[in-house]
Amino acid sequence: MATISSAGVGSGINVESLVSSLMSVEKQPLTKLQSRQSSYESKISALGTLKSALSTLQTAAKALTPATGSTATASLSAYKATLADSTIATATTTSSAVAGSYSLEVTALATSQRYALGKTFAAGDTALDFGTDSSRTLTFTKGSTTTTVTLESSQNTLAAVRDAINKAEPGVSASIVTDTSGKQNLLLTATSGGTANAVTIGGTATFIDAAAPGSPIAASSAFNQTLAASDAAVKIQGVSIATSGNSITNAIDGVNLELTKTGTTTLSVTRDNTDLKSKLDTFINAYNSLNTSLKNLGAYNASTKTAAVLNGDSTLRSIQSQVRNTIGSVPASLSGATFKTLSDIGIAFQTDGSLKIDSAKFDKAASANFSATAAVIGAFGSTMKTTTTNLLASNGVIASRTDGLNSSIKSMGNQIDAFETRLTMIEKTYRAKFTALDTSMTSMTTTSSYLSQQLSLLSSMASN
Repeated sequence: MATISSAGVGSGINVESLVSSLMSVEKQPLTKLQSRQSSYESKISALGTLKSALSTLQTAAKALTPATGSTATASLSAYKATLADSTIATATTTSSAVAGSYSLEVTALATSQRYALGKTFAAGDTALDFGTDSSRTLTFTKGSTTTTVTLESSQNTLAAVRDAINKAEPGVSASIVTDTSGKQNLLLTATSGGTANAVTIGGTATFIDAAAPGSPIAASSAFNQTLAASDAAVKIQGVSIATSGNSITNAIDGVNLELTKTGTTTLSVTRDNTDLKSKLDTFINAYNSLNTSLKNLGAYNASTKTAAVLNGDSTLRSIQSQVRNTIGSVPASLSGATFKTLSDIGIAFQTDGSLKIDSAKFDKAASANFSATAAVIGAFGSTMKTTTTNLLASNGVIASRTDGLNSSIKSMGNQIDAFETRLTMIEKTYRAKFTALDTSMTSMTTTSSYLSQQLSLLSSMASN
Protein backbone atom coordinates (compact mmCIF):
# COMPACT_ATOMS: atom_id res chain seq x y z
CA MET A 1 0.00 0.00 0.00
CA ALA A 2 1.38 3.36 -1.00
CA THR A 3 2.39 5.81 1.83
CA ILE A 4 0.34 9.02 2.00
CA SER A 5 2.82 11.89 2.49
CA SER A 6 0.36 14.82 2.64
CA ALA A 7 -2.78 14.96 4.78
CA GLY A 8 -5.89 14.75 2.65
CA VAL A 9 -4.17 13.51 -0.52
CA GLY A 10 -5.33 9.93 -0.12
CA SER A 11 -8.76 10.60 1.37
CA GLY A 12 -9.65 13.73 -0.52
CA ILE A 13 -10.18 15.67 2.75
CA ASN A 14 -8.65 19.22 2.66
CA VAL A 15 -7.27 19.16 6.20
CA GLU A 16 -5.46 22.54 5.93
CA SER A 17 -8.61 24.29 4.74
CA LEU A 18 -10.73 22.74 7.50
CA VAL A 19 -8.20 23.65 10.23
CA SER A 20 -7.80 27.18 8.85
CA SER A 21 -11.57 27.74 8.75
CA LEU A 22 -12.10 26.48 12.25
CA MET A 23 -9.17 28.50 13.64
CA SER A 24 -10.51 31.71 12.07
CA VAL A 25 -13.65 31.19 14.17
CA GLU A 26 -11.63 30.37 17.28
CA LYS A 27 -9.51 33.52 16.82
CA GLN A 28 -12.45 35.94 16.77
CA PRO A 29 -12.34 36.68 20.55
CA LEU A 30 -8.56 37.26 20.24
CA THR A 31 -9.08 39.70 17.37
CA LYS A 32 -11.57 41.64 19.45
CA LEU A 33 -9.12 41.80 22.36
CA GLN A 34 -6.32 43.01 20.10
CA SER A 35 -8.62 45.61 18.58
CA ARG A 36 -9.60 46.91 22.02
CA GLN A 37 -5.94 46.99 23.07
CA SER A 38 -5.06 48.98 19.95
CA SER A 39 -7.90 51.43 20.60
CA TYR A 40 -6.64 51.99 24.16
CA GLU A 41 -3.14 52.65 22.83
CA SER A 42 -4.64 55.19 20.41
CA LYS A 43 -6.42 56.87 23.33
CA ILE A 44 -3.15 57.14 25.26
CA SER A 45 -1.51 58.76 22.23
CA ALA A 46 -4.42 61.20 21.94
CA LEU A 47 -4.18 62.04 25.65
CA GLY A 48 -0.48 62.73 25.07
CA THR A 49 -1.48 65.26 22.40
CA LEU A 50 -3.80 66.99 24.86
CA LYS A 51 -1.12 66.92 27.55
CA SER A 52 1.34 68.62 25.22
CA ALA A 53 -1.21 71.30 24.25
CA LEU A 54 -2.07 71.89 27.93
CA SER A 55 1.60 72.19 28.82
CA THR A 56 2.07 74.85 26.13
CA LEU A 57 -0.94 76.74 27.47
CA GLN A 58 0.39 76.42 31.01
CA THR A 59 3.71 78.00 29.97
CA ALA A 60 1.91 80.83 28.20
CA ALA A 61 -0.31 81.43 31.27
CA LYS A 62 2.72 81.56 33.57
CA ALA A 63 4.19 84.34 31.42
CA LEU A 64 1.05 86.43 32.17
CA THR A 65 0.97 85.65 35.89
CA PRO A 66 2.35 88.38 38.19
CA ALA A 67 5.49 87.47 40.08
CA THR A 68 5.05 86.59 43.75
CA GLY A 69 4.81 89.77 45.82
CA SER A 70 4.39 91.94 42.73
CA THR A 71 1.32 93.61 41.27
CA ALA A 72 0.10 92.87 37.76
CA THR A 73 0.91 96.44 36.77
CA ALA A 74 4.52 96.11 37.91
CA SER A 75 5.01 92.63 36.44
CA LEU A 76 3.50 93.40 33.05
CA SER A 77 4.73 96.97 32.58
CA ALA A 78 7.45 97.70 30.06
CA TYR A 79 8.89 100.96 28.84
CA LYS A 80 11.16 102.13 26.08
CA ALA A 81 13.57 105.05 26.19
CA THR A 82 14.29 107.08 23.08
CA LEU A 83 16.97 109.73 22.65
CA ALA A 84 16.48 112.50 20.10
CA ASP A 85 20.23 112.24 19.40
CA SER A 86 21.16 108.59 19.79
CA THR A 87 24.87 109.33 19.35
CA ILE A 88 25.06 111.02 22.76
CA ALA A 89 23.95 108.00 24.80
CA THR A 90 22.16 104.68 24.78
CA ALA A 91 19.29 103.96 27.17
CA THR A 92 17.67 100.85 28.62
CA THR A 93 14.66 100.60 30.92
CA THR A 94 13.18 98.38 33.63
CA SER A 95 9.58 97.89 34.72
CA SER A 96 10.00 100.58 37.39
CA ALA A 97 10.39 103.33 34.77
CA VAL A 98 7.91 106.20 34.59
CA ALA A 99 6.73 107.78 31.37
CA GLY A 100 8.11 111.27 30.85
CA SER A 101 10.47 113.54 28.94
CA TYR A 102 13.85 114.71 30.21
CA SER A 103 16.57 117.07 28.97
CA LEU A 104 20.07 115.56 28.95
CA GLU A 105 23.27 117.61 28.81
CA VAL A 106 26.65 115.84 28.68
CA THR A 107 29.57 118.29 29.05
CA ALA A 108 32.31 115.70 29.66
CA LEU A 109 32.76 111.96 29.32
CA ALA A 110 34.50 109.83 31.92
CA THR A 111 38.15 108.97 31.31
CA SER A 112 39.93 105.70 32.00
CA GLN A 113 43.05 105.83 34.14
CA ARG A 114 46.31 105.16 32.30
CA TYR A 115 49.83 104.21 33.37
CA ALA A 116 53.15 103.94 31.55
CA LEU A 117 56.23 102.11 32.80
CA GLY A 118 58.97 104.64 33.55
CA LYS A 119 61.69 102.57 31.87
CA THR A 120 61.94 101.18 28.36
CA PHE A 121 63.58 97.97 27.15
CA ALA A 122 64.58 96.32 23.92
CA ALA A 123 62.35 93.44 22.81
CA GLY A 124 63.25 90.31 24.75
CA ASP A 125 65.41 92.12 27.30
CA THR A 126 65.13 91.21 30.96
CA ALA A 127 62.91 93.84 32.58
CA LEU A 128 62.37 92.37 36.06
CA ASP A 129 64.89 91.74 38.82
CA PHE A 130 63.88 88.66 40.83
CA GLY A 131 66.98 88.70 43.02
CA THR A 132 67.20 85.28 44.68
CA ASP A 133 63.41 84.77 44.53
CA SER A 134 61.73 82.27 42.22
CA SER A 135 58.64 84.46 41.92
CA ARG A 136 57.42 88.00 42.53
CA THR A 137 53.95 89.65 42.46
CA LEU A 138 52.12 92.59 40.98
CA THR A 139 48.97 93.75 42.79
CA PHE A 140 46.14 95.89 41.42
CA THR A 141 43.71 97.40 43.93
CA LYS A 142 40.36 98.82 42.83
CA GLY A 143 38.28 100.07 45.73
CA SER A 144 38.35 97.29 48.33
CA THR A 145 39.29 94.56 45.85
CA THR A 146 42.91 93.52 45.22
CA THR A 147 43.98 91.17 42.44
CA THR A 148 47.40 89.55 42.68
CA VAL A 149 49.36 88.56 39.57
CA THR A 150 52.15 86.08 40.33
CA LEU A 151 55.19 86.18 38.04
CA GLU A 152 57.69 83.31 37.85
CA SER A 153 61.37 84.12 37.37
CA SER A 154 61.10 82.98 33.75
CA GLN A 155 58.47 85.67 33.14
CA ASN A 156 60.95 88.51 33.20
CA THR A 157 60.29 90.30 29.87
CA LEU A 158 57.74 93.01 29.15
CA ALA A 159 55.82 90.62 26.89
CA ALA A 160 55.61 88.03 29.67
CA VAL A 161 54.41 90.66 32.16
CA ARG A 162 51.81 91.91 29.66
CA ASP A 163 50.45 88.41 29.07
CA ALA A 164 50.26 87.61 32.79
CA ILE A 165 48.35 90.83 33.53
CA ASN A 166 45.85 90.32 30.72
CA LYS A 167 45.26 86.70 31.75
CA ALA A 168 44.43 87.77 35.32
CA GLU A 169 42.10 90.61 34.21
CA PRO A 170 42.84 92.73 37.31
CA GLY A 171 40.89 95.80 36.18
CA VAL A 172 43.50 97.00 33.71
CA SER A 173 44.57 95.86 30.25
CA ALA A 174 48.26 95.80 29.32
CA SER A 175 49.84 96.57 25.96
CA ILE A 176 53.32 97.24 24.56
CA VAL A 177 54.27 100.17 22.36
CA THR A 178 57.56 100.44 20.50
CA ASP A 179 59.20 103.82 19.85
CA THR A 180 61.25 104.90 16.81
CA SER A 181 64.46 103.62 18.40
CA GLY A 182 63.03 100.15 18.92
CA LYS A 183 62.59 100.51 22.65
CA GLN A 184 59.44 99.02 24.21
CA ASN A 185 57.24 100.43 26.95
CA LEU A 186 54.48 98.77 28.95
CA LEU A 187 51.19 100.67 29.07
CA LEU A 188 48.27 99.95 31.44
CA THR A 189 44.70 101.18 30.88
CA ALA A 190 41.78 100.76 33.30
CA THR A 191 39.19 98.52 31.67
CA SER A 192 36.36 100.90 32.67
CA GLY A 193 36.23 104.66 32.94
CA GLY A 194 35.52 106.71 36.05
CA THR A 195 37.07 107.27 39.44
CA ALA A 196 35.43 104.13 40.87
CA ASN A 197 37.48 102.05 38.43
CA ALA A 198 40.87 103.61 39.18
CA VAL A 199 43.57 101.16 40.36
CA THR A 200 46.62 101.35 42.59
CA ILE A 201 49.69 99.29 41.66
CA GLY A 202 51.86 97.46 44.19
CA GLY A 203 53.47 94.10 44.85
CA THR A 204 56.95 92.67 45.33
CA ALA A 205 57.99 92.86 41.68
CA THR A 206 60.91 95.20 40.89
CA PHE A 207 61.89 96.60 37.50
CA ILE A 208 65.49 96.99 36.32
CA ASP A 209 66.94 100.50 36.01
CA ALA A 210 69.69 100.46 33.38
CA ALA A 211 71.17 103.61 34.89
CA ALA A 212 71.39 101.97 38.34
CA PRO A 213 71.50 98.18 37.86
CA GLY A 214 71.94 97.55 41.56
CA SER A 215 68.87 99.56 42.52
CA PRO A 216 65.74 98.03 40.91
CA ILE A 217 62.52 100.05 41.07
CA ALA A 218 59.55 98.80 43.10
CA ALA A 219 56.34 98.23 41.18
CA SER A 220 54.55 100.95 43.14
CA SER A 221 57.07 103.48 41.85
CA ALA A 222 57.88 102.01 38.45
CA PHE A 223 54.67 103.21 36.70
CA ASN A 224 53.75 106.81 35.99
CA GLN A 225 50.11 107.83 35.78
CA THR A 226 49.69 109.47 32.38
CA LEU A 227 45.96 110.11 32.67
CA ALA A 228 43.86 110.30 35.82
CA ALA A 229 40.44 108.68 35.99
CA SER A 230 37.51 111.08 35.92
CA ASP A 231 33.74 110.82 35.93
CA ALA A 232 31.38 112.27 33.36
CA ALA A 233 29.79 115.68 33.84
CA VAL A 234 26.04 115.44 33.23
CA LYS A 235 22.89 117.42 33.89
CA ILE A 236 19.34 116.04 33.69
CA GLN A 237 16.63 118.68 33.67
CA GLY A 238 19.36 121.12 34.67
CA VAL A 239 20.34 119.09 37.75
CA SER A 240 23.96 117.88 38.02
CA ILE A 241 24.06 114.09 38.29
CA ALA A 242 26.61 111.90 40.04
CA THR A 243 28.02 109.31 37.66
CA SER A 244 30.11 106.17 37.80
CA GLY A 245 32.24 106.42 34.73
CA ASN A 246 29.96 106.89 31.74
CA SER A 247 27.09 104.97 33.31
CA ILE A 248 24.05 106.59 34.94
CA THR A 249 21.90 104.08 36.82
CA ASN A 250 20.05 105.89 39.62
CA ALA A 251 19.24 109.33 38.28
CA ILE A 252 15.92 108.48 36.56
CA ASP A 253 13.62 105.76 37.92
CA GLY A 254 13.94 102.61 35.84
CA VAL A 255 16.29 104.13 33.24
CA ASN A 256 19.95 103.26 32.68
CA LEU A 257 22.08 105.52 30.49
CA GLU A 258 25.44 104.81 28.90
CA LEU A 259 27.06 108.04 27.69
CA THR A 260 28.93 107.99 24.39
CA LYS A 261 29.71 111.62 23.57
CA THR A 262 29.18 115.17 24.76
CA GLY A 263 26.16 117.17 23.69
CA THR A 264 22.56 118.06 24.52
CA THR A 265 19.49 115.99 23.70
CA THR A 266 16.05 114.92 24.93
CA LEU A 267 15.23 111.57 26.53
CA SER A 268 11.65 110.30 26.15
CA VAL A 269 10.34 107.39 28.23
CA THR A 270 7.09 105.84 27.00
CA ARG A 271 5.11 102.73 27.82
CA ASP A 272 5.86 99.82 25.47
CA ASN A 273 3.24 97.07 25.20
CA THR A 274 5.05 95.15 22.47
CA ASP A 275 6.27 92.38 24.78
CA LEU A 276 2.92 92.14 26.57
CA LYS A 277 1.02 91.80 23.29
CA SER A 278 3.49 89.15 22.19
CA LYS A 279 2.80 87.20 25.40
CA LEU A 280 -0.94 87.59 24.84
CA ASP A 281 -0.60 86.33 21.25
CA THR A 282 1.32 83.31 22.55
CA PHE A 283 -1.41 82.65 25.13
CA ILE A 284 -4.21 82.98 22.57
CA ASN A 285 -2.40 80.71 20.08
CA ALA A 286 -1.82 78.11 22.81
CA TYR A 287 -5.49 78.21 23.81
CA ASN A 288 -6.63 77.93 20.19
CA SER A 289 -4.29 75.03 19.55
CA LEU A 290 -5.75 73.18 22.55
CA ASN A 291 -9.27 74.05 21.40
CA THR A 292 -8.54 72.57 17.95
CA SER A 293 -7.11 69.38 19.47
CA LEU A 294 -10.15 68.97 21.73
CA LYS A 295 -12.53 69.41 18.79
CA ASN A 296 -10.64 67.06 16.46
CA LEU A 297 -10.07 64.29 19.02
CA GLY A 298 -13.70 64.38 20.20
CA ALA A 299 -15.34 64.77 16.78
CA TYR A 300 -17.98 62.59 15.11
CA ASN A 301 -18.54 62.50 11.35
CA ALA A 302 -22.25 61.88 10.84
CA SER A 303 -21.93 61.30 7.10
CA THR A 304 -19.32 58.56 7.47
CA LYS A 305 -20.52 57.50 10.95
CA THR A 306 -16.90 57.70 12.10
CA ALA A 307 -15.98 58.77 15.63
CA ALA A 308 -12.62 60.30 16.56
CA VAL A 309 -10.46 58.46 19.06
CA LEU A 310 -11.69 60.39 22.15
CA ASN A 311 -15.29 60.91 21.04
CA GLY A 312 -17.47 60.63 24.15
CA ASP A 313 -14.42 60.34 26.43
CA SER A 314 -15.06 61.79 29.90
CA THR A 315 -11.47 63.01 30.27
CA LEU A 316 -11.71 65.10 27.10
CA ARG A 317 -15.02 66.56 28.24
CA SER A 318 -13.56 67.41 31.65
CA ILE A 319 -10.56 69.21 30.12
CA GLN A 320 -12.76 71.07 27.68
CA SER A 321 -15.16 72.15 30.41
CA GLN A 322 -12.51 73.29 32.89
CA VAL A 323 -10.46 75.27 30.38
CA ARG A 324 -13.49 77.01 28.84
CA ASN A 325 -14.94 77.83 32.27
CA THR A 326 -11.61 79.37 33.27
CA ILE A 327 -11.71 81.70 30.28
CA GLY A 328 -15.43 82.42 30.53
CA SER A 329 -15.73 83.05 34.28
CA VAL A 330 -14.77 86.22 36.15
CA PRO A 331 -11.87 85.56 38.57
CA ALA A 332 -12.64 86.39 42.20
CA SER A 333 -9.90 89.04 42.28
CA LEU A 334 -11.76 91.05 39.61
CA SER A 335 -15.16 91.18 41.32
CA GLY A 336 -14.94 94.92 41.92
CA ALA A 337 -12.52 95.82 39.13
CA THR A 338 -13.02 98.26 36.27
CA PHE A 339 -12.43 95.50 33.73
CA LYS A 340 -13.72 92.04 34.62
CA THR A 341 -13.48 89.92 31.47
CA LEU A 342 -11.04 89.38 28.65
CA SER A 343 -13.60 90.79 26.23
CA ASP A 344 -13.34 94.10 28.11
CA ILE A 345 -9.79 94.44 26.78
CA GLY A 346 -10.47 93.10 23.29
CA ILE A 347 -10.03 89.33 23.66
CA ALA A 348 -13.22 87.45 22.77
CA PHE A 349 -14.55 84.01 21.78
CA GLN A 350 -15.24 83.31 18.11
CA THR A 351 -18.06 81.10 16.80
CA ASP A 352 -15.68 78.12 16.53
CA GLY A 353 -14.69 78.42 20.20
CA SER A 354 -11.33 80.02 19.51
CA LEU A 355 -10.05 83.30 20.96
CA LYS A 356 -9.15 86.42 18.98
CA ILE A 357 -7.69 89.76 20.04
CA ASP A 358 -8.97 93.06 18.72
CA SER A 359 -5.73 95.06 18.72
CA ALA A 360 -7.45 98.43 18.44
CA LYS A 361 -9.69 97.70 21.44
CA PHE A 362 -6.76 96.36 23.45
CA ASP A 363 -4.60 99.42 22.71
CA LYS A 364 -7.47 101.71 23.70
CA ALA A 365 -8.02 99.86 26.99
CA ALA A 366 -4.30 99.78 27.82
CA SER A 367 -3.93 103.47 26.99
CA ALA A 368 -6.98 104.52 29.02
CA ASN A 369 -6.28 102.38 32.10
CA PHE A 370 -3.20 100.19 31.99
CA SER A 371 -3.50 99.09 35.61
CA ALA A 372 -7.03 97.75 35.03
CA THR A 373 -5.90 96.07 31.79
CA ALA A 374 -2.93 94.47 33.53
CA ALA A 375 -5.17 93.30 36.39
CA VAL A 376 -7.41 91.40 33.93
CA ILE A 377 -4.46 89.82 32.15
CA GLY A 378 -2.76 88.87 35.41
CA ALA A 379 -5.94 87.42 36.91
CA PHE A 380 -6.77 85.22 33.91
CA GLY A 381 -3.13 84.23 33.54
CA SER A 382 -3.09 83.12 37.17
CA THR A 383 -6.38 81.18 37.03
CA MET A 384 -5.40 79.45 33.78
CA LYS A 385 -2.03 78.54 35.25
CA THR A 386 -3.84 76.94 38.21
CA THR A 387 -6.29 75.09 35.97
CA THR A 388 -3.63 73.68 33.63
CA THR A 389 -1.35 72.78 36.54
CA ASN A 390 -4.14 70.79 38.17
CA LEU A 391 -5.02 69.04 34.91
CA LEU A 392 -1.38 68.12 34.35
CA ALA A 393 -0.71 67.01 37.93
CA SER A 394 0.38 63.47 38.71
CA ASN A 395 -3.10 62.89 40.18
CA GLY A 396 -4.88 64.92 37.48
CA VAL A 397 -7.43 63.61 34.99
CA ILE A 398 -4.92 62.93 32.20
CA ALA A 399 -2.52 60.98 34.41
CA SER A 400 -5.36 59.03 36.03
CA ARG A 401 -6.95 58.16 32.68
CA THR A 402 -3.59 57.20 31.18
CA ASP A 403 -2.76 54.99 34.16
CA GLY A 404 -6.13 53.27 33.84
CA LEU A 405 -5.66 52.64 30.13
CA ASN A 406 -2.14 51.31 30.67
CA SER A 407 -3.45 48.96 33.32
CA SER A 408 -6.14 47.71 30.93
CA ILE A 409 -3.59 47.25 28.15
CA LYS A 410 -1.38 45.22 30.48
CA SER A 411 -4.31 43.06 31.56
CA MET A 412 -5.34 42.53 27.93
CA GLY A 413 -1.77 41.63 27.06
CA ASN A 414 -1.88 38.84 29.63
CA GLN A 415 -5.24 37.66 28.27
CA ILE A 416 -3.89 37.74 24.71
CA ASP A 417 -0.82 35.71 25.70
CA ALA A 418 -3.00 33.10 27.43
CA PHE A 419 -5.45 33.03 24.51
CA GLU A 420 -2.65 32.57 21.97
CA THR A 421 -1.29 29.65 23.99
CA ARG A 422 -4.79 28.13 24.08
CA LEU A 423 -5.22 28.63 20.31
CA THR A 424 -1.96 26.82 19.69
CA MET A 425 -3.28 23.82 21.63
CA ILE A 426 -6.67 23.98 19.87
CA GLU A 427 -5.04 24.05 16.45
CA LYS A 428 -2.80 21.16 17.43
CA THR A 429 -5.89 19.19 18.53
CA TYR A 430 -7.80 19.97 15.33
CA ARG A 431 -4.86 19.01 13.20
CA ALA A 432 -4.36 15.72 15.08
CA LYS A 433 -8.03 14.77 14.77
CA PHE A 434 -8.31 15.56 11.08
CA THR A 435 -5.00 13.87 10.33
CA ALA A 436 -6.23 10.74 12.12
CA LEU A 437 -9.53 10.91 10.19
CA ASP A 438 -7.61 11.39 6.96
CA THR A 439 -5.45 8.34 7.74
CA SER A 440 -8.50 6.23 8.58
CA MET A 441 -10.36 7.24 5.45
CA THR A 442 -7.29 6.66 3.33
CA SER A 443 -6.96 3.15 4.82
CA MET A 444 -10.65 2.48 4.23
CA THR A 445 -10.42 3.71 0.66
CA THR A 446 -7.40 1.47 0.06
CA THR A 447 -9.22 -1.55 1.59
CA SER A 448 -12.32 -0.82 -0.45
CA SER A 449 -10.27 -0.67 -3.60
CA TYR A 450 -8.56 -3.97 -2.74
CA LEU A 451 -11.86 -5.72 -2.06
CA SER A 452 -13.31 -4.43 -5.29
CA GLN A 453 -10.33 -5.82 -7.16
CA GLN A 454 -10.69 -9.24 -5.49
CA LEU A 455 -14.43 -9.41 -6.13
CA SER A 456 -13.83 -8.49 -9.73
CA LEU A 457 -11.20 -11.20 -10.00
CA LEU A 458 -13.49 -13.85 -8.44
CA SER A 459 -16.30 -12.86 -10.74
CA SER A 460 -14.02 -13.23 -13.72
CA MET A 461 -12.82 -16.65 -12.56
CA ALA A 462 -16.42 -17.86 -12.05
CA SER A 463 -17.34 -16.75 -15.55
CA ASN A 464 -14.48 -18.84 -16.96
